[in-house]
Amino acid sequence: MRRPVLTVLVVSGALLAVIAAGCGYLAWQAINRPLTIGAESEWLAVAPGSSLAGIARQLSDRGVLDHPQILTYFGRLSGQATRIHAGEYLVSPGTTGRQLLDRLVNGQVFLHQLTVVEGWRFEEFLAALRAHEAIESTSRTGTEIMAVLGAPGVHPEGQFAPDTYRFPRGATEISILEQAYLAMQAQLAAAWEDRSPTAAVQTPYEALILASIIEKETALATERRAIAGVFSRRLQRGMRLQTDPTVIYGLGVDFDGNLRRADLARDTAYNTYTRQGLPPTPIALPSREAIRAAVDPEDGSALYFVATGLPDGSHTFSATLEDHNRAVASYLRRLRTPAQAQ
Repeated sequence: MRRPVLTVLVVSGALLAVIAAGCGYLAWQAINRPLTIGAESEWLAVAPGSSLAGIARQLSDRGVLDHPQILTYFGRLSGQATRIHAGEYLVSPGTTGRQLLDRLVNGQVFLHQLTVVEGWRFEEFLAALRAHEAIESTSRTGTEIMAVLGAPGVHPEGQFAPDTYRFPRGATEISILEQAYLAMQAQLAAAWEDRSPTAAVQTPYEALILASIIEKETALATERRAIAGVFSRRLQRGMRLQTDPTVIYGLGVDFDGNLRRADLARDTAYNTYTRQGLPPTPIALPSREAIRAAVDPEDGSALYFVATGLPDGSHTFSATLEDHNRAVASYLRRLRTPAQAQ
């Protein structure tokens, strides 16, 4: 008499199993279905302490996630719900709920970026940092920054490597400065280790100073070692460098964009027309290539160079003052000649 009851229970159990399997299949499909995102990506800000349920509700309210409960349950079952990282996420079209959860757990936050240009001054780097909306900036001076970086008393000019730096929202100003500072120290140490015996610079810091001048003198990679050669020979012979970029740096805010003869005669610590040797500090943030040129100058006899006036930004190199004067005259003629006649 009990056999029919047992049969009903078996059938009911089988039915429940089928239903459970069906629900699991539907949930699996839902968690692996692309979120409702149009052509534009969606920003997702996850505050510290946010729960997966709260994030799912936020996405549901925005019409991005159709079944927030499924994402929440999946996160709890998989043990991922309590491992969410705060931060700013950019969710692109085609991202599934499961992929989003993996990104939240792995902390794959959106990285902003800042490109530090070769030849920038330190003050330009600092201004760019403080103008970036994703960076937490301060009002520290250059002196205070170098002290925080463990280099008290070191002038900040030239101490930071030009590069593109990537960081999450909320990154501190000092964290990016530290990256750039350590990168420059590594580049300088590597270059100094491989320096040429013919290099005129006596210390890594002198190499940094010379590299900054080379950086400001030419934008052509093919000329860096040639210009380094000119400066190295002048230093070795006790000749003044007579380079305009150092004069401009020494003028500071007084420089109005037009370098005059009176400026060349105005003595400052950076005027290499009035003073021998290298200036006291770098004058810009030099590239890796400029640093390499400073410690591995090109052999030759040239002691002078002047711009050609051509659109490529090239220079004419001369071994004698007579040849240099002719090159200067040619440059001036080219400046006076209408562009269409050249």
